[in-house]
Amino acid sequence: MKTAPAILPKNLKILKDLGEHIQLARLRRKLSADQIAERTGLGRKTIYNIEQGSPTVAIGSYLQVLFVLGLEKDLTQVAATDPLGRKLQDAGILTHKRAPKQIKKS
Repeated sequence: MKTAPAILPKNLKILKDLGEHIQLARLRRKLSADQIAERTGLGRKTIYNIEQGSPTVAIGSYLQVLFVLGLEKDLTQVAATDPLGRKLQDAGILTHKRAPKQIKKS
């Protein structure tokens, strides 16, 4: 069994809310959890864990369920606006896409 990563309670609440939203979307479409499992190729237990907002489920599994529900594009909206990042950019603070390369010492 996987061990849950250390996640702040506030972030666990966000995952729980996401799971509830996914469950409500499934119910609005009148799909059973078994149907979602079959269409995604995921196990019924994984679907249950997603709907509970489990932090141990891979994001790819969440994406598969969103795809079956026709909501996969919603995931592209995450961090799309990024007001803090834009303020930092406007302030001229340099940020790098990657960490600087480590120089090997002989």
